[in-house]
Amino acid sequence: MIQPVSMTVEAGLAAEQALLAAVCAGEQEFGLLFWQPSDRALVMPRRLSRLPTFEAASRVSADAGWPVLLRETGGEPVPQSAATVNIALVYAPPRSEGDQGRIETGYQRLCQPICDLLIELGGDASVGEIDGAFCDGRYNVNLDGRKMVGTAQRWRQIGGRPVGLVHGALLLDNDREALIAAVNRFNEACGLEQRVRADSHIALHEAFPAPDAISRLDTLYRQMLASFLPV
Repeated sequence: MIQPVSMTVEAGLAAEQALLAAVCAGEQEFGLLFWQPSDRALVMPRRLSRLPTFEAASRVSADAGWPVLLRETGGEPVPQSAATVNIALVYAPPRSEGDQGRIETGYQRLCQPICDLLIELGGDASVGEIDGAFCDGRYNVNLDGRKMVGTAQRWRQIGGRPVGLVHGALLLDNDREALIAAVNRFNEACGLEQRVRADSHIALHEAFPAPDAISRLDTLYRQMLASFLPV
């Protein structure tokens, strides 16, 4: 049975960047990594670090046990803890696809295997925005109308060839109250208007035991990648 790799949040973010670099360098055709934090942190896009209130808000968060780390993908603050499993998918699309729709296709390739898993388990899977969710977006993966996975992506151009890191943060276990408190604490200290709600989220294990979920996702992603990558 495949299990996510346990590592600190800082190490996990570095591992994702190393995977992206390896595919960009042509050292491997694609990258697929499942990792689970061994500590906790509040991870946010680098653009927020330019806010004048960022440093003070980061100290408030760290004092509460949630140190702030920056990531290269976009979005909003995302809490990371042992309740979360991260999915990092790295690939270069076939040249035949062209560049139009690359972002949407990237999200579809990340989200569809998760939706397929949820449907197999008997859940109601959907993709879209959820009011009150942290880092809300059009490509949340939702279970029974509540956010379970947040998504983001970043692309590099290497010799005219795009290579993407498409990322999902899947809530595996119910730590919703602590996660929500971490986001709202930072947002308030930073002067950001957004407030999020625990009942807008759901963890996979709240709905299904799903002991083989990561193994099944690994299989589904590899099948999807094999459908368009050269063998």
